[in-house]
Formats: sequence, C-alpha cells, structure tokens
Amino acid sequence: MTKPAQRELAQLTPLAQLRAGRLPLRLIQLFVGLTLFGVAMAGFVRSGLGLAPWDVLHYGVTLHTGLSLGTVVIIFGFIVLLLWIPLRQMPGLGTIANVIWLGIAADIGLAFIPEAHGLPAQLAMFIGALLVNGLGGGLYIGSQLGPGPRDGLMTGLHARTGISLRVARTGVEVIVLAIGWLLGGIVGFGTVLYAVAIGPVTQLFLRFCIIELRTQAPAAEVPTTAP
Repeated sequence: MTKPAQRELAQLTPLAQLRAGRLPLRLIQLFVGLTLFGVAMAGFVRSGLGLAPWDVLHYGVTLHTGLSLGTVVIIFGFIVLLLWIPLRQMPGLGTIANVIWLGIAADIGLAFIPEAHGLPAQLAMFIGALLVNGLGGGLYIGSQLGPGPRDGLMTGLHARTGISLRVARTGVEVIVLAIGWLLGGIVGFGTVLYAVAIGPVTQLFLRFCIIELRTQAPAAEVPTTAP
C-alpha cells in the first residue's frame, strides 16, 4: 500500500495566493492562527520564564516607552516590512494581517491571562503557550497567504545574499535578542527552550494545517519560528 502524498507549501506571488482557491477557509484559518500566536505571546510574558528573541526586543521597548506590547509588535512589524523594500519582497494579505492583528491579539491575551506564580505554574503556562504558539504558527503558515514580516526578512536576506536561512535567522535573532536584553527584555530559561523547541513543535502542527491550493508548487524552505 502506498502512502498518501504529503501536502506541501506552495511558492506563489501575493496575487496568485489570492487566486489559488478556498479563500474563505484560508482567511478563517489565518486569523485563528494569528490570534493563537498573539495569545501565546502573552502567555510567555505571564510565565516570566523568558521570551522569544523578537519578543525580548518588543518587551524591552515597552519598558522604555510605556506603549503596550501589542502596539510595539505592530510598530516593529511595519518597520520590518519597510526592510522588505530593498530586498524586493512583496507582502501578501497574510503578511499585512500579521503586522496588524498579531499585536492586537497579544494585548487581548495580556488583558485576560493572569501572571503565573511559582515554578510549577510558570512551567505549565510556558509549555502551554509553546504548544499554542506552534499550533498558531502552523495554522497561519498553512493558510498560504504570505509569510509574517520577520520570516519574510529572513527569506529575503537568503534570496538576495545567498546566505542560508539558518544563518539569516540566527544572525537576525541574535541581534534583536541582544538589543532586547540591553533594554531589559525578559531573557531566561524559556528563551533557550523556545529557540530549541519552537521549530519542531510548529512543524508537527504544520503537517496537518496546510490547505491544498489549485497551484501547488512546493517552496524550497520555510522558516517556522517567527511571526
């Protein structure tokens, strides 16, 4: 008995993404995924065990500006999107939705999720947030409506400079982590755990979340760690 063909991500232009069919389903999945991703971001903050590299930067900026975490996430989303211009990257509908809705969802999560007290509760909240983050990432990537601004920055650097996605991702995240740490962002055990686990967790969910399209040209590489 042969195994069923595995669903793969397509590499499409922004316009082709919209024309590839099943758009209502894909939009619903996109916003569910982004909502879960933003709520997970709030869960990491409330756990107090450490944040993802980009969120260390976001949180550090909130400490010095008084802006909400979600507002900072949105502002940096637009800043990163501007960096796409020299890289000749074109944002999709999902990219724009990511920039705006992710921050809103994070602030909603912070309004409802209480702070965890005691290591067992902190670990439980962090691990729960990690799973929700992975599911959210799988859903929004699987909707095939364009990468998040931070993922697009990495793929753009890869396309224009020839460096590997691994090097591009590591270089960018080390820089933002260092700046965020200097600003007072939360760095801890959870930061390391996130860096190690989020790729496999997202990939685990992604295999079940990819919506097949009319045109299914496989992409070469897809980063699964940043919104």
